[in-house]
Amino acid sequence: MIVTITPNPSLDRSFELERLSRGINRATADQVDPGGKGVNVSRALNAAGHRTTAVLPLGGFSGLLLSELLSRQGIEVVSVPVRGDTRINVSVVETNGALTKINAPGPELTADESDALLNTVRGLIGPDTDWLACCGSLPRGLAPEWYADLVARVHDGGARIALDTSGSALLAALAARPDVVKPNREELSEAVGHPLATLGDAVDAAAELRRFGAQQVLASLGADGMLLVAEEGSWYGSAPVTLVRSDVGAGDASLAGFLGAGGAGPKALAAAVAHGAAAVKLPGSAIPTPADLDPAGVTVTADIPLGWPLGGRTGRPHGRPEVGDVSQSYTGADRRVS
Repeated sequence: MIVTITPNPSLDRSFELERLSRGINRATADQVDPGGKGVNVSRALNAAGHRTTAVLPLGGFSGLLLSELLSRQGIEVVSVPVRGDTRINVSVVETNGALTKINAPGPELTADESDALLNTVRGLIGPDTDWLACCGSLPRGLAPEWYADLVARVHDGGARIALDTSGSALLAALAARPDVVKPNREELSEAVGHPLATLGDAVDAAAELRRFGAQQVLASLGADGMLLVAEEGSWYGSAPVTLVRSDVGAGDASLAGFLGAGGAGPKALAAAVAHGAAAVKLPGSAIPTPADLDPAGVTVTADIPLGWPLGGRTGRPHGRPEVGDVSQSYTGADRRVS
């Protein structure tokens, strides 16, 4: 079983329209999805047939609806009641793929609610728990060290930890040696304190996070591919995507693919790439099913083109077809959505 914890979940309302402008806009399509990074990981795991439990602090009508939507999908939800209302986020996706997103701050958790959330997660970890995925930003009221405390305590119980967060929460948790961290390019750059101009820079930055304590670094680089840097080696993955419809939640789908495939090595990286590439072809924060995946389109190599410039380029890196002869390589969305 894979347990996910999303300290600041949301309802995600997404609209598609031709072009966003000031004033009145008329959408061509809209939908409401359960949101938050750990929620999306559980949704993707469930779609792939993996057993998962989502731990969520929920409050108000929006919290009830979020729990109901997940239950309808067959996902087990363990709710920790909070006094504030669960937030509602809004995304606007234009025909050209441009995304405008408004993220609400979410409720401020009390000290008692923080303790209840921590104790609930710890109580779910048992011999049948393969992974605990700690995902997303921390809400108001939780200190940056909250994830670090959770990682340390759960590791003592023998479970493996995946961590997908950013900023001070990420840096504080590294010393607790999470089994894998999943930054995007911007978060990786922020963590090491300097910009990343090439794939080689990203590999070096991932290696630095490993020196800080992370056992593996799964870095999603958007149109530039995905990296896995571990003690056993480093690999680069890519997949062809001709049209990006929405990248909301695609990084979460990538993490689910990685964990569902064992959470280590090039085969797990290939699964992460396949899930991310499938997710960006779907509307809103829709989650790919196995039927959406194209494993044959994924390329993974240990021969990383270190000089390849980052920045959303298309085409093959320096003409090297072995890392993906594609119109656009896209492997795990990089916009922070929680």
